[in-house]
Amino acid sequence: MAKAALIQRELKRKNLVEKYAAKHTELKAIANDAKRSDEEREAARLGLQKLPRNANPTRQRNRCAITGRPRGTFRQFGLARAKIRELAFAGDIPGVTKASW
Repeated sequence: MAKAALIQRELKRKNLVEKYAAKHTELKAIANDAKRSDEEREAARLGLQKLPRNANPTRQRNRCAITGRPRGTFRQFGLARAKIRELAFAGDIPGVTKASW
């Protein structure tokens, strides 16, 4: 189980990303648009820099929904590999069976 503080930090980052998502995408589009003037693009880059650091989506870390483990997390399930295995063997994940050949 991950520390509660680390899980809370990730939730805080998630909320910041959601809060600034529209502004971030708008500024990013302006900064990458080659048809815009250099001044506009520079202003958009400065605007991106002024946003909070944790508002950038790349700073988010995928964590297991149950344990909070940051590594070995499957996006499809939102769970760590150990929890997927445990729940799959118990039959709690529909459609997942143990492989045999």
